Amino acid sequence: MPSRNHELHTHVKSTTLVHVTTPKIPAASASTGLLIILLCAMGAGPLFNYGISVSSALIIDDLGITAGQIGFIVTVVFAAAAVSSMWLGNLADKISVRAQMLLIFVGTAIALVVAAFAPSYWLLLVAAVLAGPAQAISNPTTNRVIIRAVPAAQRTGWIGVKQSGVQASQLFSGLFFPAVALSLGWTGAALGGAVVCVLLWLVSLKYVPSPAQLAQRQNTAPEPPEVTVDTGRLSTVDTKDKLPTVVYFFAAIAMLSGMGMQATNVYLPLFAVQELDFSLVLGGVATAVSGIIGVVSRIAWSRRMQAGAEPSRLLMIISAGALLGVVAFVSASLWQLPTLLWVGAALHGVTVFGANVVINAGLLRVVPSHKIGAASGLNSMGMYTGFAVGPLIMGLLHDLTQTFASGWLFVGLSYLLCGIVTVVLYRRTVKKENRS
Repeated sequence: MPSRNHELHTHVKSTTLVHVTTPKIPAASASTGLLIILLCAMGAGPLFNYGISVSSALIIDDLGITAGQIGFIVTVVFAAAAVSSMWLGNLADKISVRAQMLLIFVGTAIALVVAAFAPSYWLLLVAAVLAGPAQAISNPTTNRVIIRAVPAAQRTGWIGVKQSGVQASQLFSGLFFPAVALSLGWTGAALGGAVVCVLLWLVSLKYVPSPAQLAQRQNTAPEPPEVTVDTGRLSTVDTKDKLPTVVYFFAAIAMLSGMGMQATNVYLPLFAVQELDFSLVLGGVATAVSGIIGVVSRIAWSRRMQAGAEPSRLLMIISAGALLGVVAFVSASLWQLPTLLWVGAALHGVTVFGANVVINAGLLRVVPSHKIGAASGLNSMGMYTGFAVGPLIMGLLHDLTQTFASGWLFVGLSYLLCGIVTVVLYRRTVKKENRS
């Protein structure tokens, strides 16, 4: 009769539970300090993107570039992230967590320093290339820490908190960069962001276990037990060589939702300044509002997942809500109603920011610990591909039409396609459940 460990590498037909082997690490290791560092690790990389975005009106004037060229900077960031994500995802399963934190925090700081002294547009693109890998490894790194250092019952909650680091970064950037840039220019703001990253890296050394500490825990810990994890009725195929099929669905959803989300993140401040006559600081505040709401909403979505909600159903709700946000942005421009911009910013924060929480929590349900880096890398490749394509297309559409209307239509289409894929995933899940 096959052992239970053998079941991990065979077809899993049950659509309710799956056995996953996870290391047994004391609950005390899941400290508040570590959780805060994971949140900061998720937020460090996006500081570059958000800094460029909320300072875009100033950068456009300083360098004499177009809105489309601003979008291309962010496209280069995420193209670099997408290209490196699979390799970095596998690397995250092999090198120490402290080494990965160095890549995240110091890598972002270097990109910001290069951008701070960029005399031309092309050097900003070089900085963007440097910023990409620092962001690409953040999800694999933080997921790896959670699955190895956090008790199973707490993991989904930790996913929600650490994913909210991206929106915490958006909140910080929306308030910090425009305010500093108005007094010290883009150079001062970018250098300030770099200093913040270095300080966070130094703090991380206190809370992230060293390789020696991890080895000591592994030597003293008993044989890891199997843990029964609720899969939220997602059927899986789990082998040594293959990832569950649902991981590929999640990657597609991450790409489509990422297209619309990042296009909005990049161009919302400029849209507010150019079409609704907001000041640079108020445009940054609009981004900060999305960030504040996004922090809360990501934690709320993670709690829904922790309560056993089905990922595909939540993703359908997210797609529909994101479409309503696009309608609010288009209406704000058509009728010159700034109030609708705030409504759209709120809907943006409430809905699409939750997609990555649902997806990452879903990955932890269906992927064994020894494959989580690879699965996260695949998901990151899809997400960063969407992040790269979204701002590029919206920027090109703006330069062609000199308005944001066609860009918002593109964002709406990406959310519509995302909703269609989630419906397919939901129907597939129901069909698998009925067969069992």
